[in-house]
Amino acid sequence: MSSSDWASSSVPYVVPRAKGEGDAWQDEAAAKGGVGSQRIVKAGEVPAPSEVAALLALEDGTDVLVRQRVIYLDEQPTELTDTYYPLDVARGTRLEGTAKIRGGAVTLLAELGYTAHRVREEVSARMPTDAERQVLVLTDADPVLCMTRVTLDAAGRPFQVDVSVFPASGQRLRYEFEPRI
Repeated sequence: MSSSDWASSSVPYVVPRAKGEGDAWQDEAAAKGGVGSQRIVKAGEVPAPSEVAALLALEDGTDVLVRQRVIYLDEQPTELTDTYYPLDVARGTRLEGTAKIRGGAVTLLAELGYTAHRVREEVSARMPTDAERQVLVLTDADPVLCMTRVTLDAAGRPFQVDVSVFPASGQRLRYEFEPRI
């Protein structure tokens, strides 16, 4: 399966899953005839990068919890995603480990009382770093798309920031809105 003309919506990635439901990425890949998987390569406390601290409304350098993942399609690396959480949200939870979380992190967060009431995404393009190029198996001429997603609760507090990098070739992002009148 190729990622050519892959159209993806963010909605399944910000809505909690029902008990027993699988992983959003596995479901999306399977619906398109592929096999989706992921590997958590690191989970732990780190000083928040400046951009992430600002998005989480934290002081620069404040410690946060990060989960760094490599996302695979048919065993080929297709995306790198670092997800950041304030420590008061994530400390002492399964987010601190590298084990897969049943129903995904979004479902766990909902169980902890954190659900998405507003989501902001920003997409940009750039050339990959050497490390990104190596993991994603890109050439020197292959650009990447970078998507930053901020998830806010009902009070407007940001509780999760995702920073994703994936090959630009063949990608199409789909956004749907339900305007309030």
